[in-house]
Amino acid sequence: MKKLRDLYRRHREIVNYLLFGAATTAVSWIAYALGVGALGMGVNGGNVFSWVCAVAFAFVTNKLWVFDSRSWAWPAWLKEAAAFVGGRAFTGLLELVGLPLLIRLGLDQTLLGVEGFAAKVVTTIVVIILNYFLSKFIAFRKGHKK
Repeated sequence: MKKLRDLYRRHREIVNYLLFGAATTAVSWIAYALGVGALGMGVNGGNVFSWVCAVAFAFVTNKLWVFDSRSWAWPAWLKEAAAFVGGRAFTGLLELVGLPLLIRLGLDQTLLGVEGFAAKVVTTIVVIILNYFLSKFIAFRKGHKK
């Protein structure tokens, strides 16, 4: 157990990023289901609603438990939020463009019975990595904490 605790302490930021990323995915899926099912928003409305909910959840969890940015002073908070949302919007657009591009380039293999899922996996991995670096070095860089 001590080895596991030491391993977590050494890689806390990455482990927390992945755990809260999984939780963010759950928030996104639940919000989508609520938006489309209970609120009758339709697919596009539910998708936008789910994105907003997921980004808000990810901002708070990344700020507090991944990158330890504890300041809620208005200028610092606004700068972090703008950088975070801007980064997520950028990677979201990258995914919207990248997925069909990879499929057109031949990464159209079916995985788990889903056409083009190989391209989806690749774009998701790229987006996760980019989101981590955009959050760490832009949105929650050490200078923003003061």
